[in-house]
Order: sequence, then structure tokens, then C-alpha cells
Amino acid sequence: MQIIHLLKKASHIRMTLIIRSSAIHAAGCYTTTAIRKGARVAEYTGHRLNKAEADAAYEASPITYLFGLGDGSVVIDGHSMAMFINHSCDANCETSEVNGRVWIKAVRSIAAGEEITYDYCLYDGGDDEATCNCGAKKCRGTMYSAEEVKRRKAAAKKALKEAPGKKRGQKVPAKK
Repeated sequence: MQIIHLLKKASHIRMTLIIRSSAIHAAGCYTTTAIRKGARVAEYTGHRLNKAEADAAYEASPITYLFGLGDGSVVIDGHSMAMFINHSCDANCETSEVNGRVWIKAVRSIAAGEEITYDYCLYDGGDDEATCNCGAKKCRGTMYSAEEVKRRKAAAKKALKEAPGKKRGQKVPAKK
């Protein structure tokens, strides 16, 4: 079991994160102490790659721990405790980019023993459905952002309209 201790300078409260099995996806990151709303929980660290390097490195890999910075042209190849933080549509944390660093911060108070989660808001993934397993009451069913879901639906609708010989509601004659 991997354990990390984070010391908050201002309050001197020790926070311990552990990695263990998760109902959301394989392994997850959990806190052993209560975390107050607004506290920094972890930093997403790792090698920085441009998008082309990341695409080449993970072309055949079904799992990646990439975090897009800014406009997405640079990504962090996650190698830290934060790479085990799973997606949830009803997350208890959010990410923020500050001076090129990515922090995971609590958006509400988190009880000891709770799994740490944030909304991945994916925006790039080709044909991958990025199915969500968070189990939240208002689960989107995907780890893509709400904006990306709308964009994909609009693109699918446009493709259907533009498909030769196929129009919405048109029945295809049965073969005899």
C-alpha cells in the first residue's frame, strides 16, 4: 500500500492519502483524515510532453494518466499519488492550474476514509466512449466534459444529416 503525507504549512494539519481498491475503477486514492473545503489535496506531477509525443507514446495503450495543461498542447504524464484519483460526475475535488502546476483541491469537506475524486472533463479521445463508472445520481455516463458531450452529439447529428441516402426518419426498404 502506498502512503503519502502532506503537511499544510499554515495549519500544520497532517493529511494522509492511501491507495487501495476502488468501486469506481481499479485503485483509488483515499484520505485517512478529514479534509476541509478549499484545501489542496495533491499535486498532479510527472514528465511534460507535447501532445504529439504523448499520442505516440500511448498510441496502443488502453490506459493513460495524462493531464492536459492550458490549451492541451502540453500534457503531464502522471507519476504521482494524484494519478490514482478517479473520475466522478459528483466529485469532491476539482483541479486548478497555477503557474504551470496542477493542484487537486477539495470543493467540499471530505470525511476520513472517503475516496478522493474529480471530474476529468475529458476533451480528447477519438472514438473512445470514456465510459464513466462513478455511480453518481447525476452521472453523465462518460468522463467527457458536458461541453464535449454536446460537441460530439452535434457532430454525430451533422454526420447523420450529411450521410448520402440516409435522412433522419427515412426508412430503408427491405430486401426481397
